[in-house]
Amino acid sequence: MNKLATLMALLGAAAFVLISSVYTVSEVEQMIITQFGKPVGVPVTTAGLKVKIPFIQQVNPIEKRVLEWDGNPSDMPTKDKLYISVDLFARWRITDPLQYFLRIRDERSAQSRLDDILGSETRNAVAKHELIEIIRTTKDRVPLRDTLLTDAERDLNMGTLVPIQKGRKLVEQEIFAAAAEKVEVFGIELLDIRFKRINYNESVRPKIYDRMISERRQIAERFLSEGNGEAARIRGNRVRDLNKIQSEAYREVEEIRGLADAKATEIYASAYNQNAEAVAFYEFTRTLESYKFIIAENTTLVLSTDSELFKFLKGMDPDIGGNQ
Repeated sequence: MNKLATLMALLGAAAFVLISSVYTVSEVEQMIITQFGKPVGVPVTTAGLKVKIPFIQQVNPIEKRVLEWDGNPSDMPTKDKLYISVDLFARWRITDPLQYFLRIRDERSAQSRLDDILGSETRNAVAKHELIEIIRTTKDRVPLRDTLLTDAERDLNMGTLVPIQKGRKLVEQEIFAAAAEKVEVFGIELLDIRFKRINYNESVRPKIYDRMISERRQIAERFLSEGNGEAARIRGNRVRDLNKIQSEAYREVEEIRGLADAKATEIYASAYNQNAEAVAFYEFTRTLESYKFIIAENTTLVLSTDSELFKFLKGMDPDIGGNQ
């Protein structure tokens, strides 16, 4: 019974030693074997079942896949003294696991080093370039200008834009080249970096908004001025057309009236020119009609005895007038 227990204990110990001496490496990992805390041998980069000295040697897995670095937005000044908030991201991987293990050890430390290096190189690159160099993708892209403003109005509101020499892509390449050289000593290969977001600093943003509001207000005032001018022109044309219509209407009325008077005169002439008595009667009636307009109440007339108006008055019987 004791022999059986001893045998079972030996078999258990052997199994434990065997299990402790083997390990597996997956396709997305690479291993560093350490002995008493120090690396031994070469990094294990191939997948499969591997053997190590049990209890003495330890397995330290290191990521083989492409890793992500996503920095926090930070404020930094451009060459033209405008503070902007820059958000950057990058992709990297571990190409020298032994150097990486000796100098950094774990991914958290690597992320901290990338924060320092990429943040520093980004500040240096941003400080050396104008804002428009960082905003525009390439130097071939022409900044979009408001077509509603004239060149003089745009220069008055925004000033003359500096020429674009590089563009954001070349600025990113500058940051990449400078940072890749510095992270290489840690066994890290920097694959790519990109600006994720670029925004104005809170202290600068109100000034930008004020400038945009001023530009919109200037366009509105110009439209209002043009509208008032167009309204004045329309009103002037309306008055001119109205005067023209009234003048033409008055001319037509006078022509019609003249034709009517001529026709009436013709009718009167044909009616009263029948004989001498008709002519005398016409003369008498017209003179009486003129009295209505000439003689009113309290009217005093000074007429010559030879006057045409007086010849009918002097033949009137005063008694008849008194009776009336």
